[in-house]
Formats: sequence, C-alpha cells, structure tokens
Amino acid sequence: MLIAGFPAGAWGTNCYLVAPAAGEECVIIDPGHQATEGVEEALKKHRLKPVAVVLTHGHIDHVASVVPVCGAHGVPAWIHPEDRYMMKDPSMGLGRSIGMPLMGEITVGEPDDVKELTDGAKLELAGLELSVAHAPGHTKGSVTFRMPETAEIPSVFFSGDLLFAGSIGRTDLPGGDMAEMLDSLARVCLPLDDSTVVLSGHGPQTTIGQERATNPYLRDVAAGQGATEAPRRGM
Repeated sequence: MLIAGFPAGAWGTNCYLVAPAAGEECVIIDPGHQATEGVEEALKKHRLKPVAVVLTHGHIDHVASVVPVCGAHGVPAWIHPEDRYMMKDPSMGLGRSIGMPLMGEITVGEPDDVKELTDGAKLELAGLELSVAHAPGHTKGSVTFRMPETAEIPSVFFSGDLLFAGSIGRTDLPGGDMAEMLDSLARVCLPLDDSTVVLSGHGPQTTIGQERATNPYLRDVAAGQGATEAPRRGM
C-alpha cells in the first residue's frame, strides 16, 4: 500500500494520493488550495496514474484544485450531493468572501465529470476499496473514507475535517452543526478499532485509540456528554 500525503496552500490542507503500490493507479483525496503542483510531483515520483478524485467535503481549502487536477488527467470527482454547490460558489460555504488576492489562485467550478457519494457506499477504484460514511457536522455533506485492514497494514480512516489529532472540525460556518458533529463522532468514529490509522484534513497522523484516550471531544462523546464549541482549524 502506498499513501503519499502533503499539506497544501494557505490552510495547510492535507492532500493524499493512495495506490496499491508505486507504478499503479491511484485515487487523489482532497486536492485543495495550491495542491496541483504537489499532486503532479507525487504522481511523477511514485509513477502513479490517477483514476478519480474523492472529496471529504466541499470547503474551498479541500476542493480548490479539483478542476485542474481532474482536467489534466481526465478523471471524475466524487462528492456528497449536499456539498456539491460549494464547488461552484465557495463563498456559500464560508458565509463571507474569501478575498480577491486568494481568488486569483483558485479555479472555481465543477470538473467535467462529477459523481455523487452516498452513505454506506463502497467505492472500488484503482484496486482499492473505500467505504463511505456520511458524517455531517462540519458541513452537511461531509463524508469519511475507510480502507479495510489487511495482513500488511491496519485499517486507514480518512476523516476529513470530522476528527483531528486532539481536536475536531469547526462547526461555526454555514452548514456546521455541533449536535450533528457529536452524532457523527459517535456513529462513525467510536465503533472503529483502536489500531485504525487516522489521516485527517489538517494536522498530523493519529490513531483511533490515541484519540479515544486523549481527545476531549471523543472522550466526551464516549461518556455521553456534549460539547459547546469546536476549535477553528482549517476552513
């Protein structure tokens, strides 16, 4: 298994390229702001051929490079239907303008081929299996992707902006909802094995076991307690 990840752009959004091995087909997860160059470098370094872009949600820091990446390689983009509108108008997901200087570095719009994600779907792409879980709270159309455990590696969980190392995604932007966030944490994250590797939308790698033990939000959810405010990381 090959997972090549790098933080991109003004928000340090993690973009991931996932393939069975070097020299094979791959899936690109969340090519955000200023991610195009990093994607092309990783493709060349590992001799990969992309077959799809998959998106954890529609915020501009996760989708800003979707159009050029999909266009350059003739591949579709997958996104949940409740977040698709943000690809055409990113300001609707922020509640404000993102600013003219930044807009000059962003390609707004949809790629030629957009496919919609559904809760519980199993995407079979590039020889990989990605299990989709709808996880609203950060946005209405947030999803996560999980790859099953194998003899060589533990399960890998691409959490988007649902779960971070030591924290969770913010809920104060349009479409955010703390009650939905807590429900998603309980429904999607808590049932996972402690050995599950968490690769999130921002920040370092962690595991479900580490977050179960130390993340105050996940601990409160496990204890049946609520939380009032999420920290501001990413968009």
